[in-house]
Amino acid sequence: MSTDALDVTEIRWHSRGGQGGMTASQLLAAAAFRDGKEATAFSFYGAERRGAPVTSYNRLSTEPIKLYSQVARPDVVIVLDDSLVDVESVTEGLAEDGVVVANTTDPEQFDVPGRLVRVDATTIAQDHGLQADGSAIVNTPILGAVARTDLVTLETLTDVIGEAFGSTNASAARAAYDDATEE
Repeated sequence: MSTDALDVTEIRWHSRGGQGGMTASQLLAAAAFRDGKEATAFSFYGAERRGAPVTSYNRLSTEPIKLYSQVARPDVVIVLDDSLVDVESVTEGLAEDGVVVANTTDPEQFDVPGRLVRVDATTIAQDHGLQADGSAIVNTPILGAVARTDLVTLETLTDVIGEAFGSTNASAARAAYDDATEE
């Protein structure tokens, strides 16, 4: 965890516009808050358009958070689209003992100094009918894999997801939690 005088976990999300990365970071913050943590969520992106890279951020702590800048040295990196590895350095600045949570079937494409939690969130989204314009919406399934990191409890996370998007999305998160593998 990043220290900077506080016990803060810094998280950086990599997604494409339309995949729900911004929304996922907000859902994670809501779940962390319910679990008794302080939490922030915000995103950074250029001109909005489906498919463009989007970076989102969270900070989670047991103390008030007063830092609202982008995260340069994340403890956790979450990748919703593994094709971003070819266009961005998704693990740049990752802590030595950091965790990458990735939507991928090919763990070899990630150079992770710490842990890799991977899940095929695309297939899970498709199996649950989570699609828009023919593209899988992987944000709620990837959150299930994020619960493997113990940032939040699966129960709280699926409650927040269910309240926001219904039982199908909560079920997809549970499926991803069950299917996620750690390397």
